[in-house]
Amino acid sequence: MSIKSFLVVASLAVSVLIALVLVRGSAAQGQATDAASGPKVLKIGLSLDTLKEARWAKDRDAFLARAKELGAQVTVLSANSDDTRQVADVESLITSKMDVIVIVPHDGKAMAKGVEVAGRAGIPVIAYDRIIRDSALDLYMTFDNEHVGELQGKYILEKLKDGPKPIKLVRIYGSKTDNNAVLFKKGQDAALKDAIASGAVVVVHEDWADDWKPENAKRIMNAAITKHGHGIDAVLASNDGTAGGAIQALKEEGLAGKVVVTGQDAEIVAVQRIVGGEQSMTIYKPVEALARRAAEVAVALATGKPVVAKTELDNGKRLVPTILLDVVTVTKENVDSTVVKDGFHSREEIYGKP
Repeated sequence: MSIKSFLVVASLAVSVLIALVLVRGSAAQGQATDAASGPKVLKIGLSLDTLKEARWAKDRDAFLARAKELGAQVTVLSANSDDTRQVADVESLITSKMDVIVIVPHDGKAMAKGVEVAGRAGIPVIAYDRIIRDSALDLYMTFDNEHVGELQGKYILEKLKDGPKPIKLVRIYGSKTDNNAVLFKKGQDAALKDAIASGAVVVVHEDWADDWKPENAKRIMNAAITKHGHGIDAVLASNDGTAGGAIQALKEEGLAGKVVVTGQDAEIVAVQRIVGGEQSMTIYKPVEALARRAAEVAVALATGKPVVAKTELDNGKRLVPTILLDVVTVTKENVDSTVVKDGFHSREEIYGKP
């Protein structure tokens, strides 16, 4: 069946709410039914870039749990960071006649082909945490990624406000193929702009870590140390994996714990490094909340129910209705009141058994 999509824009207080309504035949009136077998089981496809990072297993598990609560059946495929394989995975989900497909793309540009094929099949697509560019994407759900970068940059400025001047900074960006890496950098740039312009911060080395791999971040950090020796005050690493790679290089030089290092994702190893003094901060993204909300939205789209998004983001082809969740800075001082309180990690995992 074909899908008819339309946007209704309305003003609510100071926010603009975009109601995205997808209608699939009789599903507009509720869950579709099959005369012979009763209520139709909703089928959701979940295409993941990778499960090699602990973060994505948490997203998957929370998504599956909420979808099950809502009576939906989920097919999960992981591409191990292979674009060709991931496009093939999405085509397989289309062939299997999913009602909606949720995608965490490895490459936000390469996956435009998958969105195009899904569109021709009348299947709505939700981009999860990473936008899919240059495509007629139906909905984007993520955290406020520019804000992530802003918090990282502001943390360094605050942490070293009474420290050395100028602050000698190494910047390790994420993967060039991930639009989120660009957004993190944009937020970091905004936070650091004035300090760099005034000379209070000097970026002594910067580079992109391909595929977010820690070994690539370590290589970047090694190059920075070779060039500038021990005169480095801070490392603005865009996520915990790249922070880990940078810290390994710092360890080899006896500098771990002496240099401010940022991160993101609140991975267990990163939180352990924070309480141990090797990493300074991370950004906690409540992935369970995002994943559960994504499952709810997927079911809503599949059954023709309205979904409200408060903003739109340009993906190069259209303004995509977008749902943003906020993030939290985690330091040694607030580990218990953030990731432990939310059950994201246990105290035993972080500190070890008493």
